[in-house]
Amino acid sequence: MNSHSTAAVQAARHLAVSFVAAVSAVGLTAPHASAEPLAAPAGTAPRHAPQTSLTAPGIPFTDAKVTQRPDGSFAVSWKAPAVGSVTVYVGGRVVAYGGAEADVTVRGLPPADRQWFRLVPDQGDPLTLADRSLHLEGAPNFRDAGGHRTADGRWVKMGVLYRTNDLHALTNADLAKLQRLGIRTDVDLRMPGERAEDPDRVPAGARYIAADVFGGDVKREMPATAAASERMMTRSYRWLVSRPAGLDAYRSLFSLANAPRSSPLAYHCEGGKDRTGWATAALLTALGVDRDTVLRDYLATNDYLAARNAATLAKQTPEMAARLKPILDARAEYLNTSFDEVKARFGTFDAYLQDGLGLSRQVLERLRETLLVD
Repeated sequence: MNSHSTAAVQAARHLAVSFVAAVSAVGLTAPHASAEPLAAPAGTAPRHAPQTSLTAPGIPFTDAKVTQRPDGSFAVSWKAPAVGSVTVYVGGRVVAYGGAEADVTVRGLPPADRQWFRLVPDQGDPLTLADRSLHLEGAPNFRDAGGHRTADGRWVKMGVLYRTNDLHALTNADLAKLQRLGIRTDVDLRMPGERAEDPDRVPAGARYIAADVFGGDVKREMPATAAASERMMTRSYRWLVSRPAGLDAYRSLFSLANAPRSSPLAYHCEGGKDRTGWATAALLTALGVDRDTVLRDYLATNDYLAARNAATLAKQTPEMAARLKPILDARAEYLNTSFDEVKARFGTFDAYLQDGLGLSRQVLERLRETLLVD
């Protein structure tokens, strides 16, 4: 292997991709869009005071999201077709309000490790959300696995499960933030060699658990062409479902996710894309999140790792960058390969959970009770 190839393999290993090579062997602006948009300075009362109505049980939001912008402001958007108005609270005070559909900007909030927004409709139950990203310098793909709506109208709790890339590069400030946020468990899905070369920095008081998806170190080689890289990736995603070690590792993760004393829990591989990607897809699907939403969550890794991946590719020759890019990417066809493997080996996703991971119906129901809010 020439020097360019060696450099590319090393770069890939530190960006969440080595395992697949191995497998081959308070202020407020007016809403931007709203049905009867409402806006007011932070702290003022809404035109329609929020109240709960027995005619609209459950959480009425069909979509909602909080995103922190580079300037420190927050974009808060929602859709709740059955309600008249929504009031947004942070720390007990009103920071925004709007109609059944709105996109507002909140500025001027005091510094905090994480800002939580409580969306209170005039009918039905409230929804509490935060920006998914924890904005860690040493782990750019550290983000909340929650905040997604299920097919039956429930929502996956935020602040309980986090998906991330490896934690070896966490800064002291990152560690302090994770400790303040109360991270209790770090589940490492990597191989022994990866763990030894780049050991996690674990927040004080958190329990570290190794759950190797591949069941030991395997040979690492760089594919000879871009097409070979793509074939390697699809083969790897089939193995995420079928390898016995993977079934054991994901069974352990489900068990820990189902144990309140283990949460908040962070789980990861090297880049938080492949082994972690399937872990998240399996968890969200088990909770009742639809496939399109699961896929969007998976593909978001491309955004969180965009700067890092671009820097890596820029260091390569054009030929090597072409071979490396399919390994760095999160692609819909990769994740769909895992779902196809579930169907081929187990018939249904429920059978994968019950026969592959050994999770009883009672365990799965308890998981939903633990991780969903309705």
